[in-house]
Amino acid sequence: MSGISLNPESGSLFESAKIGKSLEFDLRHDIRDLERLTSNFKEINPDVVIHLAAQALVHQSYRDPVTTFETNVVGTINVLKASQAISGLKAQLIVTTDKVYRNENKTSGYIETEPLGGEDPYSASKAMADIATQSWLSSFDNAPTAIARAGNVIGGGDLSADRLIPDLVKSYRAGQRPQLRSPNSVRPWQHVLDCLNGYLVLVDSLISGAGEGAWNFGPDQNEIRTVADVSYIAGEIWGVGQNWVQDVSQYPHEANLLLLNSNKARTELGWQDKLNFEESVNWTMNWYKNVYNGNNSAEETLKNIRDFESR
Repeated sequence: MSGISLNPESGSLFESAKIGKSLEFDLRHDIRDLERLTSNFKEINPDVVIHLAAQALVHQSYRDPVTTFETNVVGTINVLKASQAISGLKAQLIVTTDKVYRNENKTSGYIETEPLGGEDPYSASKAMADIATQSWLSSFDNAPTAIARAGNVIGGGDLSADRLIPDLVKSYRAGQRPQLRSPNSVRPWQHVLDCLNGYLVLVDSLISGAGEGAWNFGPDQNEIRTVADVSYIAGEIWGVGQNWVQDVSQYPHEANLLLLNSNKARTELGWQDKLNFEESVNWTMNWYKNVYNGNNSAEETLKNIRDFESR
């Protein structure tokens, strides 16, 4: 297994768990550099490409829209182009997001054939990357390729700014009451291991001769919850109770209601979530709690993986 990325952030799970030591190639560069990306693809010569690189934060996309569009759109096209240099490539997975859909506050969840769009720069850039991928696959010869659109992923090790769980943990550790921007906003919360399991099931399908096209990976409709719901459970697990206040500051637009319909993946791939909503939040918060109490981050992560696989 090999990886290409920017330098990891200080204190990241990649660093603390020493993930680089388990990689055959651990290469550092920006995917906007097509020539270097192509050279590295040739050097690695992978059987499978999984494209996860992105500027993935909504608020950051308002602060730096140019880099967001360049990374998410041009970067994705570069991955598709560079992969053509690998003669033995067996499968390719392009990961976009649940936010690629034109948001109309649907309560039934978006299916894969619905129109794409995006109001904020992040959502728009990912919708553009999704459409560009579809165009590329229709226009040029490629290895078997699929697009994955996942829900709001949670799990141990996330240090990103302006994301709910990391912000909650930061507040708890500082002895402060968390401030929630949009406590009533609804998202398809999903543990990262359920999401990654979907990606691997899809890659296996591509290798076996099926699975091309777009696929949603999100929780069952009965598992949909609000930001406040996540915060209530997180606070109880951390030991501070249901303790938060609403942030009344003004922020750029974010969707209030976002749901996915993942019946296609369940029916055609046989994929399903192994963790329900409460378990997903519980596993996530206990990972942070255990690591900040001195446990090894790599061991905590491997324990989660073993427990997940045992299901």
